[in-house]
Amino acid sequence: MLKKIWSYITFWKPQDDHGNGYLKAMHTINKISIVVFLIALMVMLTRILMA
Repeated sequence: MLKKIWSYITFWKPQDDHGNGYLKAMHTINKISIVVFLIALMVMLTRILMA
């Protein structure tokens, strides 16, 4: 399961994934939201630790 999550986060695309344009757009939006969420977590942690 961790391998699947890691491949999703690192934008590694499996060979058998032949989705349509809407599916690809959805995956791109999900990846962007994951990155923004991780950045927000880092900002919150640095603010908490600096206070």
